Amino acid sequence: MPGSKACCTVVWGSEGRLPLSLTPSFPLSRVLANLLGLGWPEQSLQDAITLDLFSHALIFCRQQGFSMEQTSTACALLQDLHKACVATPLGNVEECYRYFTSVLFCHGVRRPPFSINLFKEEQLLALADYVVNTYFRHFKLYKYVFTPQVRLDLSLTYLGLQPPKLCSEDEREKEGSEEVEDQAVTLQEEEPETVAEPQQEPSQVSLLRAFIKTQLNKELELLQQLVDERLKASEERLNSKLTTLERPFQLPPGKNKNKTK
Repeated sequence: MPGSKACCTVVWGSEGRLPLSLTPSFPLSRVLANLLGLGWPEQSLQDAITLDLFSHALIFCRQQGFSMEQTSTACALLQDLHKACVATPLGNVEECYRYFTSVLFCHGVRRPPFSINLFKEEQLLALADYVVNTYFRHFKLYKYVFTPQVRLDLSLTYLGLQPPKLCSEDEREKEGSEEVEDQAVTLQEEEPETVAEPQQEPSQVSLLRAFIKTQLNKELELLQQLVDERLKASEERLNSKLTTLERPFQLPPGKNKNKTK
């Protein structure tokens, strides 16, 4: 969590620099982008989401009639909550909610120097409902967008296979020219008798295919053996149950006797 574990008051500070009346020539998103040091929303998805988050937060504060101090504190709470969310890629929604509520209530009770009664009770409830219905409802989306993407490159090495030989460009050109010359000589010379071609050595692909096939056959044999054992065990259990059911039902000795008059 940002800051210390003890509850403390927070101040955003950017609301005081916002113009009191935003004209169409100065839209809210552009002013917030300049204050927060963000780029254009068309260029960065994270900047666009951040601008959308604080734009709607400021609109909510104005609808509730918050003062400059209340608006600054509400935006600071939301900013600290967002930092706690994106601080780790792990799921920490419960920790973030506990942190948000603890810091929020520090601004509703007068107990200096630990808390201050900046918000009234109905304002605290309205702010808590707003954050729960907006930020916490899309908590996983925020974490997904603001979590750095990690790419992992894997290189597989199979046991029993020789690594391929790396040839330089000069050797490749030399081999290519030799192949072209051999093909030209073969086309010019027409031999009536067929010459037995020497047996080619297996390539790396064929060796790999044979290795994979062998491993799959071993796994299939083990799987078949396991299935057979389970079928045999279930068959034995079924036979034992059938044997129990086929036995004649014997009544207790006292009930077998006829009552004599």
